[in-house]
Amino acid sequence: MAFIADRLSRIKPSPTIAVTTKAAELKAAGVDVIGLGAGEPDFDTPDNIKDAAKAALDAGKTKYTPVAGTPELRKAIVAKFKRENDLEYTIDEITVGCGGKQTLFNALFATLNPGDEVIIPAPYWVSYPDMTLMAEGVPVVVECQEENDFKITASELEAAITPKTKWVVLNSPSNPTGAAYSRAELRAITDVLLKHENVWVMSDDMYEHLVYDGFEFTTIAQVEPKLKSRTLTCNGVSKSYAMTGWRLGYAAGPVELIKAINKVQSQSSTHTSSISQAASVEALNGPQDFLKERAEVFKERRDLVVKAMNECEGLTCKKPEGAFYVYPSCAGTIGKKTPDGKVIETDTDFVTYLLEAEGVAAVQGSAFGLAPYFRISYATSTEALTEACSRIKRACAALK
Repeated sequence: MAFIADRLSRIKPSPTIAVTTKAAELKAAGVDVIGLGAGEPDFDTPDNIKDAAKAALDAGKTKYTPVAGTPELRKAIVAKFKRENDLEYTIDEITVGCGGKQTLFNALFATLNPGDEVIIPAPYWVSYPDMTLMAEGVPVVVECQEENDFKITASELEAAITPKTKWVVLNSPSNPTGAAYSRAELRAITDVLLKHENVWVMSDDMYEHLVYDGFEFTTIAQVEPKLKSRTLTCNGVSKSYAMTGWRLGYAAGPVELIKAINKVQSQSSTHTSSISQAASVEALNGPQDFLKERAEVFKERRDLVVKAMNECEGLTCKKPEGAFYVYPSCAGTIGKKTPDGKVIETDTDFVTYLLEAEGVAAVQGSAFGLAPYFRISYATSTEALTEACSRIKRACAALK
């Protein structure tokens, strides 16, 4: 009898975490590495949010909270959805978890029966398929082509839906591509979903505030209110508020679903940190002006990286609407040889070459379900990005 559960054989460790860990190990060993693998803002958590956490500590708010989150935080989330997304929820329709990842996992675990299908557009965030598999569901991956800006089309969605489909996952702006769905694109998708009453929508809006060039963010329940009763709208404070380590995500949906999610959480983490919850109340209720300021910095970094990648031999790179990632194609490097004679056969070979030859850590596109590409996170300093781009350009030029 095997000691380790069979279910673990169906999943793999997070590739993005693996790249970040490898870069940290090389740095610790004295290697000059620039890490472009982590999806983590280099900005610090704003002072007013940190002050709220300190005040909560001083006030002794260090005890258990309700599984779904404190009433104060859920009220702040309700207000956020109304203010920013024109969505009406009650606090009973809100759940708070240990990061957006736990909220998504809880929802899949609470709803999937063996054989239930989850439509996942690729390129996808690496955890969607594996979380589906852990919950005994079946990931149905739909490859979204570069000519469609890596977004699923209405016809592709229609073709993927079967009687076994329970969820479709939409992530906008996207990790890993930065692509964001316009209102018109979402409308075309909602027209399909209205015809299939068995299909629920998991809308991952974690990068909501990181959009550029006047792009107007909309979420699917906002575009089509008739879908609100079968939509889980997921968000969190990690990316926009530079609070990745605070581990706080949240979601809004029908009471029955929220109760099921809370039931799962009650037997796992119970709730996220009481101090993180107090800080997040301030994040959502406090000043929001810095969001645009930081987004402008990210836009400048995006433009820097896109320009540089398109100047590299063998690379092409689309300019995305949001998030802090670009997803360059390295198709033009496939078949070339490195200076030491190794043939670049895959995008994994390419990112390995970048790390070994130039000390630049990126993530291969195959980890996100679509090759041959690679993901660059530009959530790091402009100086580091400039140097990294120079190294990538040098590495590409050295291929023959």
